[in-house]
Amino acid sequence: MIRLAEVISIVQGDPRADRAVPPTGFTAQLTLFTGAAMALLAVFALALSLATARLADRWSRELAQSSTVRISAPESQVAVQTEAALRVLRSTSGVESARALAPAEQQALLSPWFGPDLPVDVLPIPQLIEVVETSGGYDAEGLRLRLKAEAPGAVLDDHTRWRRPLIEAAGRLNLLALASILLIALTMVAMITLAANAALSANAQVIRVLRLVGARDSYIARAFVRRYTLRALAGAAAGTLFGMAAIALLPDADPAGGFLTGLGFSGFGWLAPLPVPLLAAVIAFWSTRVAAMRALRGIT
Repeated sequence: MIRLAEVISIVQGDPRADRAVPPTGFTAQLTLFTGAAMALLAVFALALSLATARLADRWSRELAQSSTVRISAPESQVAVQTEAALRVLRSTSGVESARALAPAEQQALLSPWFGPDLPVDVLPIPQLIEVVETSGGYDAEGLRLRLKAEAPGAVLDDHTRWRRPLIEAAGRLNLLALASILLIALTMVAMITLAANAALSANAQVIRVLRLVGARDSYIARAFVRRYTLRALAGAAAGTLFGMAAIALLPDADPAGGFLTGLGFSGFGWLAPLPVPLLAAVIAFWSTRVAAMRALRGIT
């Protein structure tokens, strides 16, 4: 755990010990860039994770309590079988409502694939019946048997074959986003460790002089930890702000746009990226501390 005294030392610093750490140069730029880049990627990964979670919830909620009955019969029997199917549906326990879609509604459903000029009135398009379930649902197998007896051309689609793959795909995207965040954190550990080791090696002579005047390794390591923690914090804060600004410019959620819109944060989700700079600082703290103590043991 991080002790309070160490946090205070990081904030206050020690001008004498700070001379052992290069204020500018390759390692400083690498740490700042790493913090900014990793924070930016983490914000995008968080946005993807939250968006896919919302998408899976929406698909599950919208498809779970709706189903469709398709009437495929000769033209002379469509109206009769539609009425028979409606009687069966309205008398079925668990069905809240059932209604046959008008030709204009069916044309609107098909227009994204076939265009707005589809001649619904002359094409042998099956009659669709929209079914809304209650919270308890209905017995799908029993309803299929009743429909087969009363309306042989009726086919029940309870959206199970559509809902399950969509929800599974959204769940896997969510796991991929979370795995990306973990990979980003590990990459940041590696890059900051590399930068700290390079700075320690470049300042080996200064470290030897500090030891000659009585400085302990913990004192020297604290200076490195402070400098690199603050660099990572500053870079991550900039990357987080830039990432949130970029996501704010994405298109808003639009049903017509499907998954390609609404990928940003929503509501309290905008608070999710705020801990990213603090997490980056914690990663930098432990990475630099471990690297510094290990490197100092090798400097004689």
